[in-house]
Amino acid sequence: MSSNWPLGSVELKVLDLEREVDFYERFGLSRIDDGAATATLGAGGSPVLRLKALPGGRQRPRHTAGLFHFAILLPREEELGGFLRRALEERLPLTGTADHFVSQALYFDDPEGNGIEVYADRPRSEWQYPSGRLNIGTDHLDFERLLRVADKPEKKFSSDTVLGHMHLNVSDLDSSQAFYQAMGMELIAEAGRVMRFMSWDGYHHHLGINLLEGHGAAKVEPDVRGLQGFEVRRIDGARTDPNGIEVTPPA
Repeated sequence: MSSNWPLGSVELKVLDLEREVDFYERFGLSRIDDGAATATLGAGGSPVLRLKALPGGRQRPRHTAGLFHFAILLPREEELGGFLRRALEERLPLTGTADHFVSQALYFDDPEGNGIEVYADRPRSEWQYPSGRLNIGTDHLDFERLLRVADKPEKKFSSDTVLGHMHLNVSDLDSSQAFYQAMGMELIAEAGRVMRFMSWDGYHHHLGINLLEGHGAAKVEPDVRGLQGFEVRRIDGARTDPNGIEVTPPA
């Protein structure tokens, strides 16, 4: 993956650090570093996920902004097929699948309920723009085809794996859109009045924002498990979005 890729890693606050680390190592990430009550995992030596222990932390209340899911982007659909085969064989906690027209996606939950998408993009030449907006939809994933083209399953994600996008529950679409547009993102697509997709460089989305927790959802709180923040390579200083989510340059 190009060094120009705008996202770095995502940071989660977790209640049971070792259980989460064990899960993500089995899932396909490799442990890169350990700190005081922290762990960093990634692919090919590059961080994708940072975990921070939150002793005595609380579960996320309903109607609260925060993580909808974070997405791990694999470089080829053949690798995604191999991962699907391994997920089925090892009974990884698969919660859903989708063909989004621009990508093919598998969905999971970690032991603390954080959503994970693992996906591979379709070639940009196949993306469609009816009425001037990119067509990001949801259709049934062709399991059989993906398994037919699959690489041999591997225990770890390949070195070109990156944090592909973030998808957030937010309080207000307009204020979140304005915050991220100030960092150079552009609106790429919308889904009704509840979901918007934004990106740099014409990508289908580096960020999804939605109102699935309801308009006016409460801000992220420091003592609640879940999303702390994520890294963006195209900013030069830390900032906090309207929902209390930290956005920082890479460490």
